Amino acid sequence: MPSNNVPSHIAMIMDGNGRWAKERNLKRTAGHSAGAEVVRKITEHCGKIGVKYLTLYAFSTENWQRPKLEVEFLMKLLEKYLKQELSIYLENDIKLKTIGDISKFSKSLQKTIKETEEKTANGKKLTQVLALNYGSKDEIVRAVKKINEKNLEVNEKNIEANLDTAGMPDVDIMIRTSGEVRLSNYLLWQNAYAEMFFTPTYWPDFNENELDDIISDFNSRDRRFGAV
Repeated sequence: MPSNNVPSHIAMIMDGNGRWAKERNLKRTAGHSAGAEVVRKITEHCGKIGVKYLTLYAFSTENWQRPKLEVEFLMKLLEKYLKQELSIYLENDIKLKTIGDISKFSKSLQKTIKETEEKTANGKKLTQVLALNYGSKDEIVRAVKKINEKNLEVNEKNIEANLDTAGMPDVDIMIRTSGEVRLSNYLLWQNAYAEMFFTPTYWPDFNENELDDIISDFNSRDRRFGAV
């Protein structure tokens, strides 16, 4: 377990599933399945050490450009994951929240997402936030539209109140696996003062020990938020 302060909000870009599978002469879908197992382990670990919000980039607005069969597999995997994890959420006092526009998903998947959110609504230990059909630019545009519909002034306070993450603290630690060093349209507003960590580890190989090491590094950093 990491020492010192545990961050309130950790965000992750779970990258490298496909490359992990390719290096093992497996189909890309095998990498996604392996990655889903890691989601469970990391979520449970975050709950145990006191993290309050864990936000995971599960499906971006750009991921629709992937091969049709892979997208279909990801949709089925997500629905299967949510149904299987319901008991895990409840046993570990975890709440599920989704951000993004899920209206493009199948009626069945939308129903599963909403039911899981409702059944876990009383989770107090950790909120697992799944970014689904999410893109930060899209989120900010939707927030501004809501503000205009309400005839409110466009300012930071009102934008934050109308983002998908309204009521959540800003990101403390942003982690991307697989060696890629970019945000890929992920939580651009919320990551304004996040500490960034980019690890070469593929997501299916990421584990609790590496997360603890990152949190320890986080605790050694001097976060000044623009001040001296």
